[in-house]
Amino acid sequence: MTLRDHPWLAALKVYTHPRVVGMLFLGFSAGLPLLLVLGTLSFWLSEAGIARATIGHLSWVGLAYGFKFLWSPLVDRLPLPLLTRMLGRRRAWLLLSQICIALALLGMANTDPVLNLTHTVFFALAVAFASATQDIALDAYRIEAVETEKQGAMAATYQAGYRIAMITAGAGALWIAASVDTTTAAYDFHPWQVAYTVMAALMAVGILTTLTIHEPEKKIPCTTSERELHARAKFASLGLSDGLLNATAWFYDAVLSPFIDFIQRYKWQALLMLALIALYRISDVVMGVMSNPFYQEMGFTKDEVATVSKVFGVIMTIAGAGLGGLLTMRLGVMRTLFLGALLSAATNLLFVWLAGRGHDVGALVFTVSADNLSAGIASSAFVAYLSGLVNQAYSATQYALFTSVMLLLPKFIAGFSGEFVDAYGWAAFFTGTALIGVPVLLLVWLVAREQEAASRKQEKP
Repeated sequence: MTLRDHPWLAALKVYTHPRVVGMLFLGFSAGLPLLLVLGTLSFWLSEAGIARATIGHLSWVGLAYGFKFLWSPLVDRLPLPLLTRMLGRRRAWLLLSQICIALALLGMANTDPVLNLTHTVFFALAVAFASATQDIALDAYRIEAVETEKQGAMAATYQAGYRIAMITAGAGALWIAASVDTTTAAYDFHPWQVAYTVMAALMAVGILTTLTIHEPEKKIPCTTSERELHARAKFASLGLSDGLLNATAWFYDAVLSPFIDFIQRYKWQALLMLALIALYRISDVVMGVMSNPFYQEMGFTKDEVATVSKVFGVIMTIAGAGLGGLLTMRLGVMRTLFLGALLSAATNLLFVWLAGRGHDVGALVFTVSADNLSAGIASSAFVAYLSGLVNQAYSATQYALFTSVMLLLPKFIAGFSGEFVDAYGWAAFFTGTALIGVPVLLLVWLVAREQEAASRKQEKP
């Protein structure tokens, strides 16, 4: 066997696939708006002298991302006039949301919060809503664009682009504002106007990519179409008017069918899968809330934490995502999912070791690097797994629901993390976050076993 034919090198070729490459630029487009309505905006408002309480309340703008499942059925089923006919449904929604993000960022760039905070808030809300809509359409495009085994690679390039965009929208925007600012002693609106105008212009990356890529072909199972036709016939038998019949059928197809479809396809196993989705990232999410307070108490400076997280952390996350995509191609989704869950829980124990060492920058680099590498592997595998569960008739809606389930329980439990640390200390906390990852391993094993059993049953004549 020649080096060129080596199976691992053959698997690496997935990263040259045009749609996998395109996800790098679409990931950049998705990651750019987030900090511009959260962290970077908070810095701007703080410099402008806006009250801390007001800045805190404005962080609720980010709730748009958590409730995107509410309008995901529209993105799934509602065609846009002219754009859908020209580009296809996914690209049409992508282009519309990207243009809206760019225009809303320009609105923020031309509104001084000192003079009119209401206008700034309005444009920030518009950015968040359009950005969440872009996420819905982008997830649906990614799921439909390639088969399940390539989803890990799609997730890897997406994460790489997303991380680069967050650095651009965070450190990059601050650097632009600082380079333009000539009056360090007092607040000046002009530097922020320049920074946000540049950020709006960078949305051209996503717009040009959307215009370049091809609309994916949806593979809708016959059983899905038959169920929807049967439901429409039932509604018609009720003697509804044409307008009411169309509205009822649309609501059933777009809103109710995604739930019905998932339950019908997986039956009782759906509960097992939902439990896995709800718990898979619990170790990372619960631990992540307390990471910065932990660094501060260990004596690490803001510069040390920023440098390690922005340099080593980002590099290792991208490397882990790339490795996760490669592993899903070679080992399969479920094995990589198990490995990601194991590494995510195990690397939390490194923080117990770091707590014992105290202020040790070398130990911090090693711990953050290992933690982010495992998180990248787990994320790629998890995205591939969720993508494989989705029926392409309801890509946007079902994926948005899965991601909401993914965050609900971990975020709730994470709210008690500070009280746990106060009561038991850092070592017990990080050990606990590792241990709560153990049930996840059992769930992955159970789901994998049920999938194998179902596959064997289908193969029998």
